[in-house]
Amino acid sequence: MLFGSGNHVTFDHVKRDSWGKDANLDYSPLKRVTGRSFGMGLLVSMGGLVFGYDTGQISGFLEMPDFMRRFGELGPDGYYFSPVRSGLIVGLLSIGTLIGALIAAPVADRIGRRLSVSLWCIVTSVGFVIQIAAQTSYIQIVIGRLVAGFGVGALSLIVPMYQAETAPPWIRGSLVCTYQLFITLGIFLAAVFNLGVYRGVPESSASWRIVLGLGWIWTIGLGIGILAFPETPRFNYRHGRIDEARKTLMRVYGAPAHHWAIHTQMEEIESKLRAESTVPTSFVGGYVEMFKAPRMSYRIFLGIALQMFQQLTGANYFFYYGTTIFRSVQISSFTTQVILNVINFSVTFIGLYLVEHYGRRLSLVVGSIWMFVCFIIFASVGHFLLDLEDPTSTPTAGIVMIVFACIFVLGYATTWGPMVWTLIAEIYPSKYRARAMALATASNWTWNFLIAFFTGFITNEIDFLYGYVFAGTNLVGGLIVYFFCMEGQGRTLEEIDTMYVQRVDPRKSPNWVPPPPEEMARIRREAGTADDVVDDVPTPSSEDDSNISSGNKPGNNHRENV
Repeated sequence: MLFGSGNHVTFDHVKRDSWGKDANLDYSPLKRVTGRSFGMGLLVSMGGLVFGYDTGQISGFLEMPDFMRRFGELGPDGYYFSPVRSGLIVGLLSIGTLIGALIAAPVADRIGRRLSVSLWCIVTSVGFVIQIAAQTSYIQIVIGRLVAGFGVGALSLIVPMYQAETAPPWIRGSLVCTYQLFITLGIFLAAVFNLGVYRGVPESSASWRIVLGLGWIWTIGLGIGILAFPETPRFNYRHGRIDEARKTLMRVYGAPAHHWAIHTQMEEIESKLRAESTVPTSFVGGYVEMFKAPRMSYRIFLGIALQMFQQLTGANYFFYYGTTIFRSVQISSFTTQVILNVINFSVTFIGLYLVEHYGRRLSLVVGSIWMFVCFIIFASVGHFLLDLEDPTSTPTAGIVMIVFACIFVLGYATTWGPMVWTLIAEIYPSKYRARAMALATASNWTWNFLIAFFTGFITNEIDFLYGYVFAGTNLVGGLIVYFFCMEGQGRTLEEIDTMYVQRVDPRKSPNWVPPPPEEMARIRREAGTADDVVDDVPTPSSEDDSNISSGNKPGNNHRENV
């Protein structure tokens, strides 16, 4: 990891240890955040905005009079949504995202990460059209959300992948966390727009059609804007476009071709590529090969578990039951969503700081304990003290629950919300990243659907005791991080891959010193991939390298010093 302070990253410690060819490289300080990396972070993270906006708007729709008349059921007390119908309308988006995440992997490997983003933005837009055109059939709304889900799910895979494969190691965690920041921004904007149209045109179809139509702004903006950015350097390198890969790194890092950071990164990418199989395989064969690859089964199941436990933190449960507890102090459901989402969005900025200054492991473990305590108090007060029949008669209990709901959101939005996406984007090697991330992301969407569909049935039976379930899952999630996750703070993706292959003890991973790229490649070959290496994989070269004499290089000890 790299030493640095303020707005620059310095390499003096590397220069002092260098000899031979590395002594002739440029070790000048680099800007921590360049204009290119900042622009990439903002634009590409709009995939999170699409994700958050699409998932956040539906809770408001279900309470809008016109939406209920058109797509609800008529009962003795007026129009309403049964648990099954509301579960399908809410949950089918998650089924679509599950399918989209799985399909997106082979597409991204074939046409690239950049073009895939544009393709899936088009699919998402088609889903919006289907929903806006609906008149009285709730099935059409369900189908529209399913189609939009295809695009949203694919973007939830490709956007973190694009950021992880392009970003400098010293800000990679923050950039990937920006994806979650934009998810919370999307949910917040959906809540604000829902509140606005509900107060302005509650009896008109515009109350929900306007909100749906506004989603085209971010979707079209992302689909077109991504074309102004290059393909990821790792994808380009794997397809023989070495000069393009180097140029992309130079732009994002803000460094010349002969800078140590560019030279080392190209060397590591090349070494890892030569240690991976480049023999084409079938679709099914690719997955079989992936599970058989060194330590890949371990990492695949780890990714699936992390995404599962992100959903099982219970964040969506808080938003689901927010209406009841806020009603105890006579706050409307629309205002409730705005309040919770203001907190959710604003505190996510803290997570961008924590991920690069305190690391992934510590932040996630502390976050798990934090959310466990919040759920114990929340569930206990809700079950034993809150009057479920008339919440306004127990305002004190409601206030206590509101406070701990907000405290929970603070813990979630600064740790498990953004950081799980960072971990998933960096624990897999380049060759298998798309497929492995697809399985992990599919796990997130599967549990998103299960919680969205079944929460209504469960809470009708055991009310706030449901919170104890999430308290337990938060503890389990923290233990999984502590015993199985490597620390990736400031590491290159190749170094993180080597830690898993080398079976480094996760508890000691923050202090692990990486070997040189050549040694990392040897470790991979000894792990069992040497027989699959092809000899004609091109090696990185440049005019600056041609005059550099040969010599051994030291390990890349990239620890950031704050």
